[in-house]
Amino acid sequence: MSGILEDFKDAFAKRNNGLVQLIWLNVAVYVTTLLLFVILTVFFKQGTLYYDLLEYVNLSPALNIVVFRPWTLLTYAFLHDINPIVHIFPNMLMLYWFGNIIQEFLGSKRLINLYILGAVFGGLLTILAFNLIPYYHDSVNSVTIIGASGSVLAIVFAAATLVPDYSFYLFLIGPVRIKYIAFFLLLISLAGSIGANAGGGIVHLGGALLGYIYIKQLQAGRDFGAPIDAIVDFFQGLFRRTEKPKIKVAYRQKESTYSGSISNHAGFPDDDEVDEILDKISRSGYESLTKEEKQKLFKASQK
Repeated sequence: MSGILEDFKDAFAKRNNGLVQLIWLNVAVYVTTLLLFVILTVFFKQGTLYYDLLEYVNLSPALNIVVFRPWTLLTYAFLHDINPIVHIFPNMLMLYWFGNIIQEFLGSKRLINLYILGAVFGGLLTILAFNLIPYYHDSVNSVTIIGASGSVLAIVFAAATLVPDYSFYLFLIGPVRIKYIAFFLLLISLAGSIGANAGGGIVHLGGALLGYIYIKQLQAGRDFGAPIDAIVDFFQGLFRRTEKPKIKVAYRQKESTYSGSISNHAGFPDDDEVDEILDKISRSGYESLTKEEKQKLFKASQK
């Protein structure tokens, strides 16, 4: 157990590790809630108490509830059903596939921003739909929503908007462009917005819309996620170890002396250079990079 906790801490101590951090958080919350459910059910025969407690962190579209629990607009996106096969497993698989694309082209911070914004926007759209559209009025007080699907759909559609022709190799199907995968998921979400899981379907649609808008605005020079960066940096800083001073090397060559850090001597670009390259990708796409910029991005990924 101590080894797992150490791995969890290390995941948050590393820079540019947003994808792993998001997956770790989801898995940690799932394991915690699973243990709580088993303990309450098996040892205390209070399985219903688990669901009573869950109401304080899942999302309800009822205004008289959510207005007193505003934190649920985010916390619901880290909760999953007890059955992992039908809920957390497919969500984390999609997050891993498409999150890798976003992290590669836009960086770790923007991946985390997309996850948070997708959850909040999907939740807000669901609240509006259940309170403004007559079809949903009858179930507004009985619906509760959990799951990372809205956040994941935001990341899926952000990736499909940024690099629509990027392909995944699917088993028994072959290479498929991600724009078609995103379109298929959109159809499923539309169908799901009517029926027993209407709340989940609307969250999906909200996340998908946010992902599309986020990339379009980013390409126009506006980053909706900028205010989130400071908050995320604060919490990541709680886990990050104090960096040791870089080792300096010096050597003589004829009558001149060179002194510099090992990392710079190795030709690795600094963080500012990487950020500039990532910004250029968000504006104009990966194809707009020069050969030198592509090499710098590759070297940065090896750090």
